[in-house]
Amino acid sequence: MSNTEALTLSRWRSSGKIFISDGFQIFYQDEGRGEVLLCIHGFPTASWDWHLLWPDLTKRFRVVAPDMLGFGFSDKPKQHEYSILAQAALLKQLLRALGITTFHILAHDYGDTVAQELLAQYEEARAPASKEFQIKSLCFLNGGLFPETHHPRLIQKMLLSPLGPMLSRLLSQKSFSKSFSAVFGPHTKPSAAELEEFWFLINYNAGKRLSHKLLHYMPERKKHRSRWVGAMQQTHVPLRLIDGTADPISGEHMVKRYEALVPNANVVRLQGIGHYPQVESPRAVSKAVFAFIV
Repeated sequence: MSNTEALTLSRWRSSGKIFISDGFQIFYQDEGRGEVLLCIHGFPTASWDWHLLWPDLTKRFRVVAPDMLGFGFSDKPKQHEYSILAQAALLKQLLRALGITTFHILAHDYGDTVAQELLAQYEEARAPASKEFQIKSLCFLNGGLFPETHHPRLIQKMLLSPLGPMLSRLLSQKSFSKSFSAVFGPHTKPSAAELEEFWFLINYNAGKRLSHKLLHYMPERKKHRSRWVGAMQQTHVPLRLIDGTADPISGEHMVKRYEALVPNANVVRLQGIGHYPQVESPRAVSKAVFAFIV
């Protein structure tokens, strides 16, 4: 996929690759040269979230961006128990298959939590010889790094309730567009065309029916808080948080918690930007990433 070609969702799909993990097809992009940057997307979207950064990122890095199981163009098995630990294991399988052992991470939302699990595993393998991989740096975008500062939307709470399976089937493009747009900044709302693309990815292979299952990452954050937050506090891996502070889910309130808990907190605030900085202000995100990974 050339940097000079206009990136469309159709081109994104046709230029992607497939990795088989435990019998499931995992869609991913792998492009560019240089040090490896693993991009881990959020809920409920997919690797397409990175497309506005793609031309810049692939000039500097070899960028690997998968759709995790249950998301985007990857398989979406209905009878499957989705978990953060399993998604982290899947990413390690993909990296091993690509011969990658050393990499940087750029993560968002659900992907932040997967990145926290990878960081925890990295920290737990104390002896260098026992480490499966090396994380050179980790850059978080907006996400629920601390369960106590995560403000889920009403629809997320309802999907986690006993009504979840029924509500998943009833989700519509209209209801999605309304709730999704609400987490963007006041002047950076997604266009109708962008919303249609996001919805297409969510509902690809009837994916909307999995919404309640994928949301089990929220209780997982509470269960594993000590381990995941502890890894951020103890690590020597360089960390940076790039946060759209107008985000009602994980904006300024989460940044303040991050600064209070993470030693020598390295934070870039994007004023007026909401939950999707890589979509709302891609140039600012690229600039902040490049200034961090030198």
